[in-house]
Amino acid sequence: MNELQATAIDQREATRIRLTVNGKLHLLDVDGNTRLLDLVRNDLGHSGTKEGCSVGECGACTVIMNQEAVCSCMVLAAQCNGAEITTIEGVAEDPLANQLQQSFIEEGGVQCGFCTPGVLMSTKALLDKKPTPSDDEIMDALEGNLCRCTGYQPIMNSVKAVIARNHDKDKQ
Repeated sequence: MNELQATAIDQREATRIRLTVNGKLHLLDVDGNTRLLDLVRNDLGHSGTKEGCSVGECGACTVIMNQEAVCSCMVLAAQCNGAEITTIEGVAEDPLANQLQQSFIEEGGVQCGFCTPGVLMSTKALLDKKPTPSDDEIMDALEGNLCRCTGYQPIMNSVKAVIARNHDKDKQ
């Protein structure tokens, strides 16, 4: 058996992982080729996480892993042992995520909606860490999210509107 054949066999062997997805603990057996995206969508049924490019370029599959926005198509499920994962479904009751969703509607930051879950997750991860980021920090956080419909200015306006509202609340 050559090295390539041995690697292919190793990747098919199941690995037991323990991870928390949207607050629920899961103990799962995954093979070496299973991506976090496939685990979330196919095994756990969280279809709000979209598959776009499959190479980490579009951001449609963005989830929050241990408080960091990541492209789930680029993370192997076996790498998630012990991780805490939040998908778009996991922020349904989150006040900040709800503010962002409402602002995207009001400011025209959503059109076809395909990229929206990933954009919201990237933005939420940023605002959770830094409630009043600069424009450059917002653009950096969103740089991995592609949108073919809005032209980005409405997305920026949506995020900035939430920041402004929350900053005004903090002053009161």
